[in-house]
Amino acid sequence: MSTSHSPSRRGVLLGGLAAGAGLLAVACTSNESTSNTQVARTTGANAETGKEVRIGFSAPAADHGWTAAITRNARAQAGGLSDVKLDLTEGTNDVARQIEQVQTLINQKVDVLVILPFDGNALTAVAKNAMSAGIPVINLDRVFASALAYRTWIGGDNYGMGVNAGNFIIGKMREKNIANPVIVEIAGIDSLQLTQERSQGFKDALTAAGFRIQARQSTDFTAAGGQQVASQMLQAVQKIDAMWNHDDDQGIGVLAAIRQANRAGEFVMVGGGGSTQAMNEIKGGNSPLQATVLYSPAMASSAVTLARLLGQRKALGDLAEHDVPAKITTFSAVVTKDNVDQYLANGY
Repeated sequence: MSTSHSPSRRGVLLGGLAAGAGLLAVACTSNESTSNTQVARTTGANAETGKEVRIGFSAPAADHGWTAAITRNARAQAGGLSDVKLDLTEGTNDVARQIEQVQTLINQKVDVLVILPFDGNALTAVAKNAMSAGIPVINLDRVFASALAYRTWIGGDNYGMGVNAGNFIIGKMREKNIANPVIVEIAGIDSLQLTQERSQGFKDALTAAGFRIQARQSTDFTAAGGQQVASQMLQAVQKIDAMWNHDDDQGIGVLAAIRQANRAGEFVMVGGGGSTQAMNEIKGGNSPLQATVLYSPAMASSAVTLARLLGQRKALGDLAEHDVPAKITTFSAVVTKDNVDQYLANGY
């Protein structure tokens, strides 16, 4: 649905803060650099300019590379569409603040809402308010507690990330004729459902191949946490054949620990997420990191496109259905040295 094509019109005007809600008005009249963004290219009848659609957008604070890229991608997508006006809220991890911002967008009668909730359960009620007011909601990634709170959900495949990471490692172990490999896992925050799903997918893929995880530790999606946990694991496990690290931001620390322990040439490492830094490590070819499994922030670009289609009462091209689907799960592609150039624009 999306390509690496850069839009010809991606201007962004940042207006003043709306009263009490931190809203940034985004128009399409000036130019802004959108490096490391992936935008959807509309084709056929959907490429024709239609009635203007005012889209309200709300997401958490850009305190992580991935969340920063979510907002950057949404802005780039809207900037390339002359019939879209994006009302972009100030990112926040304060649940009460995000609820307030979304309610302000509802009161301002935007045509469609795109919401990546900091806390899906907490934002469910205000999203249901929007739906009740006749404003379709695109639920981006973190799921609301009720399907009544959204018209369409689009997000990543955490289970699929684990499966694809496992399958890559399985392939590498078979290439090396290693029958009983020592495979380790560095997970994210264990209390999160996404971490649990990633680990389950990884375990299931390995089990199906007759392999198992020899050691597993969780951390906190930060580089510091990744370095600390990786250092502990490297001390505890003297010989490793493969490692999966769930998150490329924490992978910065994991790689630092591996190099500090002088074990960079010992095993295959797979990352998760698809950061620009991880892709450059892979492209360089001199890193233990040989692949990363995408959880692409380009889903925000697609969410804006879906919101436009809903606002103009259009459907997705190349589908027989007359309406936008209720759920879209993105694919967790495996980025390697062979295909990294294809995916660099997805990096965050």
